[in-house]
Amino acid sequence: MQRDPYKFFRVEGRELLEQLGQGALALDKGGAGAAVVPRLLRLAHTLKGAARVVRQAGIAERAHAIEDALAPWREAAGRVPGDAVNGLLAAVDAIGAQLAALDAPAAAPGAQAAAAPDATGQRTLRADVAEIDTLRDGIAQGHAQIAALQRGTAAALQARGAAARLLDLLAVPAAPGGVAARALAEQLATLLGSGARTLQGATEQLDRTLRQVGDGAEQLRLAPAAALFGALERAARDAAVALGKPLQFEARGGDVRLDADLFAGVQPALVQLVRNALAHGIEAPAQRAASAKPAAGRVTISVERRGAQVALACSDDGAGFDLDAVRRVARQRGLLGKDGEGSEGGETLGRDALLALLLRGGVSTAGRLTEQAGRGVGLDVARDAVERLGGRIELHTEPGRGSTVTLLLPLALAAVDVLRVECAGRTLQIPLRALRRVRRIEPHDIGAGAQGEQLVDDETAIPFAPLAELLGFEGAAAAAPPRAAPGAPPRTALVIDAGGARAALGVTRLAGAIVRCVLQPLPAPLPAHPLIAGASLDVDGRPLLVLDAEGLVQAALRRQAAPAMAAPPRRPLLVVDDSLTTRMLEQSILESAGYDVHTAATAEDGLERARHQAYALFLVDVEMPGMDGFGFIETARADPQLRHVPAMLVTSRASAEDRRRGAQVGAQAYVVKGEFAQDDFLRHVRQLAGA
Repeated sequence: MQRDPYKFFRVEGRELLEQLGQGALALDKGGAGAAVVPRLLRLAHTLKGAARVVRQAGIAERAHAIEDALAPWREAAGRVPGDAVNGLLAAVDAIGAQLAALDAPAAAPGAQAAAAPDATGQRTLRADVAEIDTLRDGIAQGHAQIAALQRGTAAALQARGAAARLLDLLAVPAAPGGVAARALAEQLATLLGSGARTLQGATEQLDRTLRQVGDGAEQLRLAPAAALFGALERAARDAAVALGKPLQFEARGGDVRLDADLFAGVQPALVQLVRNALAHGIEAPAQRAASAKPAAGRVTISVERRGAQVALACSDDGAGFDLDAVRRVARQRGLLGKDGEGSEGGETLGRDALLALLLRGGVSTAGRLTEQAGRGVGLDVARDAVERLGGRIELHTEPGRGSTVTLLLPLALAAVDVLRVECAGRTLQIPLRALRRVRRIEPHDIGAGAQGEQLVDDETAIPFAPLAELLGFEGAAAAAPPRAAPGAPPRTALVIDAGGARAALGVTRLAGAIVRCVLQPLPAPLPAHPLIAGASLDVDGRPLLVLDAEGLVQAALRRQAAPAMAAPPRRPLLVVDDSLTTRMLEQSILESAGYDVHTAATAEDGLERARHQAYALFLVDVEMPGMDGFGFIETARADPQLRHVPAMLVTSRASAEDRRRGAQVGAQAYVVKGEFAQDDFLRHVRQLAGA
């Protein structure tokens, strides 16, 4: 493999350029030279030395020029002139271009593109992600080795059993030498037992360690939103300078950590939105003065999680979208219909329809063609990027007050702080951001208001709902504190605030400390659930659900508004699937529909349960360790006790051959997880379970 002489220099150079660019923006905001320039001089000096080590004289000369340009402002107590800041940023861009031009080894043609910085000097994240993925692959191989160790443990245990049987045989009086043979067998049994216990303990410890390392690797894959802000602020500043508009740039939510691939996919869209805000939104200084607005226009980037989505918004305090101009341009371009009139396309076209036209593309309200505007492609860039990532765009505008463009994207991965709670025997996770307080409550703390159960918090009555009831768990009624039962044990209430509303949720108890977990979306075959944001893995590799705070608050409010109804009958069903996440999701869906659900992780365990409990329906996965789903149904059909229980296969296998085999063994329905539709799933269940 050809050696890459610039591998480490490119990484160091990008990091130094990023810091130099951030320092330049700090100076541009009015930072005193004495507070900022010395650090920039050190960065430029470090870059110059590193460039000389790898014989990049051009980069070293430009770094030296930065030192010369900054030196006069080392002791400046006031603001560094704008021309000096412009020169520093131009030098950063030039060095960035030189770094991007450094050739990577020919054996890895994709590495250069992955590692190259963008025009602003913002450090990209793709190379880091590739290295982390390599780490994750190594961890996966480690787990495969653990599986081999586990098989070895099982073999050792079998040998121990053989030794025990040998001891039993030797207990019978035998020929001379039997005593020695017995002693040898005893020694063998002792050694095998000790070795098996040691091997088993070491295997379990290694497995836990690898899972912790895997979680750490997932955390490394995440990047803080603040990594985007430098490039966006630079883009805003360049556009403001080009248009002659003073600017105040703000960024919020920099601590939100999300998948680096998402950032890489959405950054160009956000850069374009920032430029649009300057070109179309922020007024010229004279217009702002006439409107009694501050001279500097404000552009704000905000990042926040919304359940299973992340919202990235670009707001400005400008004039808002000129919808009359949108209507006029759309009419000129023939986008309003044949005559441009009438309810579909004329003067009565509403605000939402006009905003939708903007998102369609090709509509520009700029008065002239510039580098910043005039081609009608501004929102196209954002729309295309969001559609590639499976998201959507929301537009909001107020005439004279500004506009907001929000990109709503599904989460791939996200780091989230959660509080673990126990509810109806299950461990669940509540996002810490939405949690206002945890309270111990007595039965008399829950009152009956006109709209339902309430809890007084901060002298305000807020909706109260048992969490188990909202999620449809078995035994939900027991989670609500009985109001009139003296001496009843206290319960725990979580007061959460989301979506501008508050509610209290009753849980059994707190199940652990606050932890940071890597939130992952639910597996693709499983349907979205309004109360579930995703899942994370604990140290033992078990999936734990992370709940959606806004969905929980809305469910508590709906519970108050809904009239009291008798609980639907619960019919006993058995879900057999080796995936804990799938079992929990199917159980949640079915219990929400009124069924009593039992679960089993293997076909053998499911058959054992079925022989001791009458079920209305079996829901069985195909691919499981040991006996598969086909074997489960064949065995059930051969058992007089079980042959009349209907069975449904719920599997990721979609071939015609698998479907035929399912019908041959006696499955009455076949549901493919990749084609999962909750309504159809429940319809099959109702038909087969008889309710």
